[in-house]
Amino acid sequence: MTWAPTNVEQGSEGAGGWPPAGWAPPPDQSPGPPRHGGGTAAIVAVILIVGSIAVVGLYGVARRNAGLARPPATPTVAPVAGGSAVDAAVVDIVTALGYQHGQAAGTGIVLTPTGEILTNHHVVQGATAISVTDVGNGHTYTGSVVGYDATDDVAVVQLKSASGLKTADLGDSSKLSVGESVLAVGNAGGVGGPPSEAPGAVTALNRSIAAANEDGSAEQLTGLIQTSARLLAGDSGGPLVDSAGRVIGVDTAGSARFTFRNANAGGFAVPINKAMTIARQIVAGHASSTVHIGPSAFLGVEIQPSQSRFGSDSSGADVAGVLSGTTAERAGLGAGDVITSLGTLRISSPTDLSAAMQQHHPGDRVTIGWIDQAGDAHSAAVTLAAGPVG
Repeated sequence: MTWAPTNVEQGSEGAGGWPPAGWAPPPDQSPGPPRHGGGTAAIVAVILIVGSIAVVGLYGVARRNAGLARPPATPTVAPVAGGSAVDAAVVDIVTALGYQHGQAAGTGIVLTPTGEILTNHHVVQGATAISVTDVGNGHTYTGSVVGYDATDDVAVVQLKSASGLKTADLGDSSKLSVGESVLAVGNAGGVGGPPSEAPGAVTALNRSIAAANEDGSAEQLTGLIQTSARLLAGDSGGPLVDSAGRVIGVDTAGSARFTFRNANAGGFAVPINKAMTIARQIVAGHASSTVHIGPSAFLGVEIQPSQSRFGSDSSGADVAGVLSGTTAERAGLGAGDVITSLGTLRISSPTDLSAAMQQHHPGDRVTIGWIDQAGDAHSAAVTLAAGPVG
């Protein structure tokens, strides 16, 4: 999934690296004084930092992204010596996006010797196959998604036949304070090899970020750690560590204000306490309105921002295309149709459709409603298939 800024001039991870052609940094929008705890600060524009523009929900179209080399760091804080302590507990994640004929790359954190991996949901979203290389032993494993929480951008991946892996030392993110030195460790550029490191400091806590996907759906993450560590494509899912090498966050998003000349541009991380609460729920198999357990259901449509061509009462998810041989094609959906309901849920936007699909599993029988290009309403009962990670 790629997130583009919503409150500044739009930019995204381009096929030739960052910054994309024609992009210019927006005017500075200072988030205001740092906060420790308390309420959320102003909404900040961001981009997610998976190694390519990946599939949006179950529906988007992927593009390949060239690997990025991290520019030389210009630390403005005391160096953190904890990076090497966590390197062996880092994995490089490469996902095949079979329906989009592309691939994406990110990072993960080893939680157990038998290969439970913590990462971002958007790192594995759209994946039809997952390959994971453990930095500690150099071995490559096949991964499968145990479950995910798209709302908080957390996922757990299980490695096949893994044992004896080096695990990360987890810290306590509730004890963080503004000004602490940190190090973002990851797979910058998706190139693999020794983990990349970006030093920085905590600049704010309990931050909220908002952004829009290319299909018109919107996402918001809350309660994040903001740092001055510069995050690049491929760093998503990597550990944010403190001076003792303890993981205190999961790197998730880079500031849309990033430029190679801006040494203070930074990123955002999910606090490790929050990420681990979700991870434990996933491993325990406890699904909820936000946590999806097991394989993802698949409809087989590509979605674009809705045009509301049939009036405000007929907004929905606009179908840009239908994949051959899928449930959607068999139901009679086609490009130009607008999906307006799924099961008992009204669909008013691409976000609604993505959220509705995440409540289902392969084999579920649901009724889908849509309006065709002539404005005629249709519905059909369908059986959802297994597909890429939602």
